[in-house]
Amino acid sequence: MTDAGAIPLTELTGNYTIDPTHSRLGFWARHAMVTKVRGSFDEFEGTAYLDGRDPTQSTARVVIRAASVDTRNDQRDGHLRTNDFLDAPNFPEITFTSTGAAVLGPSTYRLTGELSIKGVPHALSVDLEYAGAARDPFGNLRVGFEGSSVISRKDFGMTWNATLETGGVLVGDKITIELEISAVKDE
Repeated sequence: MTDAGAIPLTELTGNYTIDPTHSRLGFWARHAMVTKVRGSFDEFEGTAYLDGRDPTQSTARVVIRAASVDTRNDQRDGHLRTNDFLDAPNFPEITFTSTGAAVLGPSTYRLTGELSIKGVPHALSVDLEYAGAARDPFGNLRVGFEGSSVISRKDFGMTWNATLETGGVLVGDKITIELEISAVKDE
C-alpha cells in the first residue's frame, strides 16, 4: 500500500467494514457472442483486516446475497436466480474468504482465496489497485481498492446455454468480476 496524501501507512492497519453504499460488486459476460451484459449484486457485506506494515498479512471476507443480482432486466435476473445459474433459493449466499495476499507493486496487490457459488468452492485470485485513503466528513478513515478477475462459470456448475443459429452460444463461459471497494476503518 502506498501513502495516499498525509495518512501514514501504519495508520491503515486495522479492521475495516465494506461500505455497500459506496462500493460495487459487478460482473460482465458475453451475450450472443457479440456484446457484454453487465450486472451487479445489490446486497453484500464484507470485512477486511489491512496490515499497513506487512500487506501480505491482510485478509478479507465477503458475503453476497445471490438473489440481489441485477442486470437491469427482470426476466434475465429471474433466470439468473434459478438452478441454471446461481440457484438462489437453495444457495442464498455467494462467499469469498481470502487465504493469502501478495504485493505486486507500489500500489498493486493480489488477494487469493476461495470463492463459493452454489456451494461449489473454487480458488480465486484478484489483483487490486489501492486507490487511496482519506478521512470522510464524519471523521471515518476510508480506503479504496479496485480490481477484477475472470472465472469460468462452468467451474461452479453453471452450464446452461443455448446454441445460436449462426454458431456459438448465447452466454459466454468466462465471467469478469469487477470490484470497486470503499471500506471504513472500525475505530
